[in-house]
Amino acid sequence: MEWIDFEKMDGLAPGIVQDARTGEVLMLGFLNATSYAKTLETGYVTFWSRTRQTLWTKGETSGNRLRVVSALTDCDSDALLFRVEVEGDGLVCHEGTVSCFTRPLPLTADSRQEATRAQ
Repeated sequence: MEWIDFEKMDGLAPGIVQDARTGEVLMLGFLNATSYAKTLETGYVTFWSRTRQTLWTKGETSGNRLRVVSALTDCDSDALLFRVEVEGDGLVCHEGTVSCFTRPLPLTADSRQEATRAQ
């Protein structure tokens, strides 16, 4: 079994969630050793809530659970990628969208400067 370095980020590792069928990135959460073990045990992605300081399995209330199809770690063993099948209506984000990644950011120097001035 591949070792995950949870200590690099004070006991946490980022977990990227990707739709196994479409390849779309759905969300990012953080795992600690306990939530990782629970993910392996149950087959559903379980995160560590940094704000509530507790474990949470995605879909506990919404029904949009993330069943793990495969899991990978990066070359530094400090980040995880879960390829999943979404159960439920498929709306993974708490804002009611399929993916949490829906907000475009400016990529040109001019638009970055304009966005900075607007703040």
